[in-house]
Amino acid sequence: MFMNNLIWHDIVFGVFVFATAIQLFYYLYFYIRVGLYSKTEYSSNLPPVSIVICAKNEAANLQKNIPLLFQQDYPLYQVVVVNDCSVDESSLILEQFQATYSNLHVVELDEEVIKTHDKKLALTLGIKGAKYEHLLLTDADCMPASNKWIANMVRNFNENKEIIIGYGPYKRAKGLLNRLIRFDAFFIGLQYLSYSIAGNTYMGTGRNLAYTKTLFFRNKGFASQYHIQSGDDDLFVNKVSTPQNTSVELSHESFTYSNSKTTLRTWLRQKRRHVTTAKHYKLNHKILLLGNSLSQYLFYLSFIALLFSTISPEMLFTVFGLKLVTCYLVLHKSMKRLNEMDLFLFSLFFELILLIIYPIIFIGNIFVKNHKWK
Repeated sequence: MFMNNLIWHDIVFGVFVFATAIQLFYYLYFYIRVGLYSKTEYSSNLPPVSIVICAKNEAANLQKNIPLLFQQDYPLYQVVVVNDCSVDESSLILEQFQATYSNLHVVELDEEVIKTHDKKLALTLGIKGAKYEHLLLTDADCMPASNKWIANMVRNFNENKEIIIGYGPYKRAKGLLNRLIRFDAFFIGLQYLSYSIAGNTYMGTGRNLAYTKTLFFRNKGFASQYHIQSGDDDLFVNKVSTPQNTSVELSHESFTYSNSKTTLRTWLRQKRRHVTTAKHYKLNHKILLLGNSLSQYLFYLSFIALLFSTISPEMLFTVFGLKLVTCYLVLHKSMKRLNEMDLFLFSLFFELILLIIYPIIFIGNIFVKNHKWK
């Protein structure tokens, strides 16, 4: 019995060390790239740009954010708003703005004409209605961090770069839930931005994303994805991105900010919809994402198990401390780069909470149907 316990403890310790090594690989090979990212060469060309926004019952956000888009310091651009069968005052507000801003183009969708559809169709019609080749996508509830948003995103386009991946954080607000949601968004951003810098782009966020019309139509838009409820941003990028045609933009002036959900229930509903697309990613991306998640669970579960074993506490906490210090150093640098430093001290706590929440989200998707675009 004693020998069996020793063997069991050795196996669990081996799992713990292996999980630690995998986590260190992700942090030191991928995630550190965000904090260390530096780019000095940009295109001097400032092409005309079409900003495309899909809005469904977003009257309040349109009223607040549309004027900000027309304060951009950029020579030539238009704003295309797809009013997607809204039943609030969106149409009236957009009509009033059109009288003020000549470069506002509105695409009205009528539910009587277009019966069943999701955001992909609305976005496709917006792109078709866009005047210019270079497209900059955001949401109606998003606010540019500065009047240099367009310029900072578009400066990355050149003859090779057709996709620009930006960062779209949530605004700071009071309360633990806001910080948890923002940490989740930060870590997702840390993943897709670092993977992209490493030449392995797997997604972008529709809150802050740019690509060309030629790229969109050359790949037949969302034709292969219309049967999937979500994915107008990440699945399209996952499909068409290459190490050669994609760039990232990390300047603080290029961010777009939006309000986070204010209740746990609405946030979990949003997360349930978002995670449904991951199973449609390319195989190598699924393996990378799964590897990080599994190693996280193995690290903490094996650590807890070893607390009740005969393994030397000094050895156990040395390995645990190595992982913790390394991760905190990388997170500190990355959070500074992405202007999320107020989350730093709570990083471990939020990581543990999310490790509990994500299985609940995945189980929920098995038994409950996802909510449609609205």
